[in-house]
Amino acid sequence: MPKIKIDGQELEVENGITLLQACELAGKEVPRFCYHERLSVAGNCRMCLVEVKGGPPKPQASCALSVNDLRPGPNGEPPEVFTNTPMVKKAREGVMEFLLINHPLDCPICDQGGECDLQDQAMAYGIDSSRYTENKRAVEDKNLGPLVKTEMTRCIQCTRCVRFTTEVAGVNEMGATGRGEDMEITTYLGKAISSELQGNVIDLCPVGALTSKPYEFKARPWELRKTETIDVMDALGSNIRVDARGREVLRILPRTHEDINEEWISDKARFVWDGLRTQRLDQPYVRDLGKLRPASWDEALTRAAAKLKAAGKSRVGILLGDLVAAEEAFALKELALKMGIANIDCRQDGTPLGEHGGRAGYIFNSGIAGIDDADAIMLIGCNPRLEAPVLNARIRKRLNKGGCIIGVIGDQADLTYKYHYMGAGPDSLNELAAHPAAKAQKPLFIIGQGLLARPDGAAALAKCYEAAKNIGVIKDGWNGFNILHTAAGRVGALDVCALPGEGGKSTREMLKGELDVALLAGADEIDMAKLGKAFVIYIGSHGDAGAARADVILPGAAYTEKAATYVNTEGRPQMTGRAAFPPGDAREDWAIIVSLAKVAGADLGFASITALRAAMYKIAPQLAALGQRAPADAAALAELAQGAGAMGKDAFTSPIKDYYLTNPVARASRIMADCSALKNGQALQAAE
Repeated sequence: MPKIKIDGQELEVENGITLLQACELAGKEVPRFCYHERLSVAGNCRMCLVEVKGGPPKPQASCALSVNDLRPGPNGEPPEVFTNTPMVKKAREGVMEFLLINHPLDCPICDQGGECDLQDQAMAYGIDSSRYTENKRAVEDKNLGPLVKTEMTRCIQCTRCVRFTTEVAGVNEMGATGRGEDMEITTYLGKAISSELQGNVIDLCPVGALTSKPYEFKARPWELRKTETIDVMDALGSNIRVDARGREVLRILPRTHEDINEEWISDKARFVWDGLRTQRLDQPYVRDLGKLRPASWDEALTRAAAKLKAAGKSRVGILLGDLVAAEEAFALKELALKMGIANIDCRQDGTPLGEHGGRAGYIFNSGIAGIDDADAIMLIGCNPRLEAPVLNARIRKRLNKGGCIIGVIGDQADLTYKYHYMGAGPDSLNELAAHPAAKAQKPLFIIGQGLLARPDGAAALAKCYEAAKNIGVIKDGWNGFNILHTAAGRVGALDVCALPGEGGKSTREMLKGELDVALLAGADEIDMAKLGKAFVIYIGSHGDAGAARADVILPGAAYTEKAATYVNTEGRPQMTGRAAFPPGDAREDWAIIVSLAKVAGADLGFASITALRAAMYKIAPQLAALGQRAPADAAALAELAQGAGAMGKDAFTSPIKDYYLTNPVARASRIMADCSALKNGQALQAAE
């Protein structure tokens, strides 16, 4: 490992790192605009200049120079680098002066104001005046779609956005035209960006040339109350920060978590915030003479409890939706036990998960970060670009690193990277042993809901396990048998065993129209017509399909309005934070369930969230270790062959047809509706 001296401080660094990274290890701040640790080196802005002793008599760009490129002293002394000499100071001032030649003076109205790298570094490294008096140039703004707003006159051509869309998002849709003063960043043929990760360019842009179009002129950063929480738009559990003013959420930004989302989030996670205040259920409702009318909590709870008590226990069903937190799932499970209800299911899509195979049978066993270690990845019945865009970017990063092959069984979709297409359906599972992945040292299966949510899902899952066992996906020291969920609340609900009791009905059986009472906890993705004439009690936050069918509506809280546990697809429990309060008379879901149980005469044994969690941790102790991923026993996967049945011939297709409209919050969002309309229009044009 090379040794280097930085401002007189000697340290030993890794081979191949840049001078800029070495300076950071030494605790020295080096300004930069174009450099980003997750993107390729461009060397455009020249702001990161340092002085190298014994080198050329001019400053060097530290982002583009490796520590291995430096020569030692005449007697073998470590090479020396200086970050604060007069030469460096003058060079940085000159670069900043050049960058500001054409930059407009619109800080008072710029959404980046207060969070702008150019603003901060101009104060720290620039000078108080400019020697240039020529007219500033102006650049026409580009239409990148409904999410990213452009003010291209501010652009300094750092090309971070170009490199991100090409290297991370995998869509070659942005680039530069012209040279010198005429250089402009634009999209090819002036089209909108099609990536599901495009919002990340807003965070990457250091100057305010790319800002959030929905957030435009909404607030200043110092006005906002910032809450660290977890995203629930997919099952990845991306770490996010919710910015709110008063009771209104105005912005969602990513937080860095290397093992989950690195520092990216999907567009749905970032821009769904306007759906948190529209179509909200803010008071209880009851249905009289075919019409819903507002009611008090006492009236709504009394009517719901009376129906639950009056119905035969075998004719009452409880269905949990995709966004139900672990505490709510546990409370509903306890309610079912106390009232003798065996018909409870958290799998509203009808998968067989949780019945066999233990915990290893329904989590992403290798961990999301395990993708970085895999040398072969098989995607079976899933489309990660639509189901988990950030995970898809991680797969792409692993492929670009080299030494990894990717196979696909299911939809032949554009995943933003090259793969070996093996077929559309079950027959292709028999050919896995002949695939090059069979010779890999660390092969990895990613099994999606497109395979599991079929009537023969148990048989298909058993077939996948058999193939995985044969080619070494499951072996000592490595478990690459992974389930990719699409529902944020599914793993937590499975952990607390919100599944049919002895003799109880599954979701498919409950949807045969034989129930007298159906309790829907945010379950909006089922076919409501299949509930027949059942009396429907709906607990949820938005007026979606479940509320439209309900006879009693008990308004709940959205994910930004409660502190609740969500377990991501790899089995890592994380806690959301309350960024705002529920609107009107809405309450947190666990409190609604406890109140309903009390009115129905069922003692759940807890009346506070602390007592609820204490009881939940006894059933599922791994949920108490927030942020920690508890590995599951791979030996239990052998149970998957039990009761599997026969497998059909139909192709595996992803359950997500419209990425932007997958849950009640997203369907209430105007921003998501605009994105969906644009995407569908682009798809229609491509088909024509």
